[in-house]
Amino acid sequence: MTAALFTALAAEFGPRFSTSQALRDQHGGGEAWHKAAPPDAVIHVHSTEEVASILRQCHAAGVPVIPFGAGTSLEGQLGALKGGISVDLTQMDRVLRVSAQDLDCTVQAGVTREALNTHLRDQGLFFPIDPGANATLGGMAATRASGTNAVRYGTMREVVLSLKVVLPDGQIITTASRARKSSAGYDLTRLFVGSEGTFGIITEVTLRLFGIPQAISAAVCHFDDIDAAVAAATMVTQFGIPVARMELMDRGLIRMVNAASGLSLPEADTLAFEFHGSDAGVAEQAEQVAEIVADCGGKGFEAATDADARNRLWKARHNAWYAVVGTRIGAKGWSSDVCVPVSELAGAVRVARDLLADCPIPAAILGHVGDGNFHVVFALDVTDPAEIAAVKAINAGLVAHAIAVGGTCTGEHGVGTGKIGYLADEYDPAALQLMAALKHAVDPKGIMNPGKILA
Repeated sequence: MTAALFTALAAEFGPRFSTSQALRDQHGGGEAWHKAAPPDAVIHVHSTEEVASILRQCHAAGVPVIPFGAGTSLEGQLGALKGGISVDLTQMDRVLRVSAQDLDCTVQAGVTREALNTHLRDQGLFFPIDPGANATLGGMAATRASGTNAVRYGTMREVVLSLKVVLPDGQIITTASRARKSSAGYDLTRLFVGSEGTFGIITEVTLRLFGIPQAISAAVCHFDDIDAAVAAATMVTQFGIPVARMELMDRGLIRMVNAASGLSLPEADTLAFEFHGSDAGVAEQAEQVAEIVADCGGKGFEAATDADARNRLWKARHNAWYAVVGTRIGAKGWSSDVCVPVSELAGAVRVARDLLADCPIPAAILGHVGDGNFHVVFALDVTDPAEIAAVKAINAGLVAHAIAVGGTCTGEHGVGTGKIGYLADEYDPAALQLMAALKHAVDPKGIMNPGKILA
């Protein structure tokens, strides 16, 4: 049956259907350390109707389907664990509609966040969710991504208004209207946001937009130890100062970022801030944060509005993953991703620091600490079982502590295959049974990205 299916799909899609080994390998994994699992074929799609055609045929044949965006996922979401077809949405890259009056837009799933912001720039609008990679917006919705601006603008959960989704049997649905609120029926949008391709394929995303701020400034300050940096971040959050970004980078990461990006930041535990608003509002935010930083022993705080300097800073932060991984030739990255209540952040970072005391490989602590989310990034030799075991133990310790204090095993990377084992610690059995029942109801044949989230 699979051979007949592939013959039919090859006839329908021509050169956009491929069984090339190189292309299959490219689509078999994300950017992290997880072992790649190539699909049996890859199809580049151009429309929702083409996706529906593929799913109708795969549903009839019982062949797995794995959605693919930019390939930037970090928890093994893209591996074709049971073979099947990778549906590549990157050529569905049109901005379909922008409403400046309503501050929203609709895009095809393959539009990247950078492409959307380029499109919006001349209209005085921007899309704020910034996961640190030029991910596709469909992929960001599917993994419930967030990023450096989450402390002010929220995550994909907050900014997705509606989705167009192709269900496993090929039916096409729209999950909600464009209204900013509704009490009509179940919240289907939130069902699919974060579902990681296990319920269907997102083909269009309707998003909230924001006006480009009148003024933007950034500041960097450094501390003698990471406890003081986290204390300052916690106080800024608890005082309700509406910073747009607040990023923690430990001294080891600063050293790696300086080497990779040609910067000369002091090699100390560091907080980086960005402020958005009116001229007066930005100045007031910076002044309030400067006072808190000084009380916590921070040094060198100076707000700057120079766009070039600000862009260099955030580019370096966005490249932090590559700065760590690039310290070893041939290494692969592993990034933890715990999130805790802000009141528990200091203790969680101390646990991370203690766990890293005997870490045998390069590692660094960073995170969007304004919302309690932080990461430890490792540069891993995936051929060394001892290194893998050591990092697994550190990761397990971080997750166990986060869950114990009311946090989660993943703040933004998703579950994929990498975090499946922790869901039973985070949720009670009845909740997991309900998740499994939903999965079976939507995808009774189990063809949608099998082996992910619930295995």
